[in-house]
Formats: sequence, structure tokens, C-alpha cells
Amino acid sequence: MDNLTKQDITDFLNDDGKNDYLFKLADNIRHDNVGDEVHLRGLIEFSNICKRRCKYCGLRCENKNLERYRITPQDIVQTAKNAVLSGYKTIVLQSGEDDYFSTDVMCDIIKQIKKLDTALTLSIGEKTFEEYKAFKKAGADRYLIRIETTDKELYKTMHPNMDFDNRLRCLEDIKKLGYETGTGCLVGLPNQTIESLADDILFFKELGADMVGIGPFIPHPDTPLKDCPHGNFTLALKVMALTRILLKDINIPATTAMETLNPNGRIIALQSGANVVMPNVTSLEYRAKYEIYPNKICINESPDKCNKCIRAKIASIGRTVSEGRGSHKKIIK
Repeated sequence: MDNLTKQDITDFLNDDGKNDYLFKLADNIRHDNVGDEVHLRGLIEFSNICKRRCKYCGLRCENKNLERYRITPQDIVQTAKNAVLSGYKTIVLQSGEDDYFSTDVMCDIIKQIKKLDTALTLSIGEKTFEEYKAFKKAGADRYLIRIETTDKELYKTMHPNMDFDNRLRCLEDIKKLGYETGTGCLVGLPNQTIESLADDILFFKELGADMVGIGPFIPHPDTPLKDCPHGNFTLALKVMALTRILLKDINIPATTAMETLNPNGRIIALQSGANVVMPNVTSLEYRAKYEIYPNKICINESPDKCNKCIRAKIASIGRTVSEGRGSHKKIIK
């Protein structure tokens, strides 16, 4: 299973008769290569303002029904402090593409958070090489920028006024600068094919990704895709499992979108190859407004309650919460 071809991958994705085998294999590979610890990342969604028009995303600038917010730099740092005090070893800063947060502003936030002795992941979209370089110099450890789909025509349709090649450039830049590199895809976009999903998985391997996040497409009522069917939970799980089989020692989150479609989605994902969970530590006054897709889980639960809840779920399947930062092994060597 080390050298799956595109045909092998499409066969697995098309054949639900092999699902149990596939999920068990992915779980065994996870156990053998990254162990039974689950890494918790404290997610701070600090701005829902976005200049982009991605057709699947509720944060798109053309959505006039969304109440916009922007957390102050001081409050972002305080939220990170609270998360570290609660035991998180990694902070993830995520936002729409909000130009208010200039390079200087972001670098100051990064420096303040790095004083807390924590790993820091950024997920703030497409930037220039010099911007990525500045963030790295300020102390950022990881950068997440999902490709969403490697089908160029589908990418163009889903991302008006964006450039697929520039997206690739961003990933190449963060790799070159020494970030742990995260990417991922949506499963179930309109007109997406099984073959393109296979290409996505092979792309993750070719890139040498350190983290890959995979979630089902969930239509938002205030987007052009509002009437499209949501992605299939099982198919998304299979894409995730095959990614684990090909990239044995990377970090793979059990995404919240999985649990939006299935009440036990994150636990099922953790038993099918995933080893990371990203609980939301954003304060309640903002959480419901970061609506990339509707019906997100835990939007009315305090950060402390979310932390206790996910720890209990992890313990219920015989897994433990890591006390380390959970860097990709290849970065440590």
C-alpha cells in the first residue's frame, strides 16, 4: 500500500465494500507511525472579514447577511494566553483575508504569542513571499493553506478572481521558508469527480505536506451554492484514510465539519487515521459569526467546556491527549 496509483485510489473511493478494511488499515498506520496521542490545537477565529468571493464560503465578501467582527490584537493575545493556561500546546490563528491585519500587526501578535512558549499555526490566506518570511522570522511555526481542489477548472469556478497557480506558489513559498506546511481539500463540491479527489490525495504526497485537513462540503444559505447537496461523510472519511495510508507520519485533524454531518464524526475520524483535534477557543460573542458553513458544532459552548468535552471523548476510545506540541516527525529530526 506504499505506492498506491491513481487507479488504486479511485477504486477504493468507488468501492464501499472495502470501507472497513480501509479505515482499519489507516488506523493501524496511524498507530504505528504517530502513536495513540491526540494533539489538541486551540483555534482562534479572529476576524470574519474577507476580501475573497469563494462560492462555498459564508465569509465571502458578497455575503451581506453576516455580522462582521474583528478581534483586537490585544484580545487575540489574551485569548491565546487563556488557551495556553488551559493546556493547549499549539495556538492556531485563523481568519478571513482581512487586510487590516498588516504584516507589522501580525508580526507583533506572533511575537507576543510566542512568548507564551507555544507552537503557532497561521491560517490567514494568500500572502507574498516577503510576508510569509516576516511571519516566520517573528516566530510562526506552521502555516495552513488548503488547496481545496487540484482540479484547475473546478478551482477557477469555485474561486472567482483567484489564481490556482498563485495558490501553488503560496504552498511552495511556505515549504521553502521552513514552515510545517498544511493543506487540504473539500469533498463533495459541485462537479467534483472521484478522479480529481484521487489527484488531490496524490498532490498531498507530492507536496510533502506536514498536515492535511479534509472535510465535507456543507452548503451555506448565503452563497451561490446554497441549493447544492452537502458532501458525503463516508467519502470524506475515505479521502482522509487514504491520505493517512500514503502519508504515514503526518498530522491529520478530525475536522469539525465531519461532526456537523455525523454526531460522532470526530471520534470516527480519530479511529480512521486522524490524530489531531482543533477545539475552538474563540470567545462566545464571536464564535457563531465565523460561519464558513452553517450548523457548526460547539458554537454555544465555552472554550473550557469544549476542552473538557473533547478530552472525555478522546479518553472514551482509549486514546490520550498529548502533552507535547505535536510537530511533524520530519521537522524534529
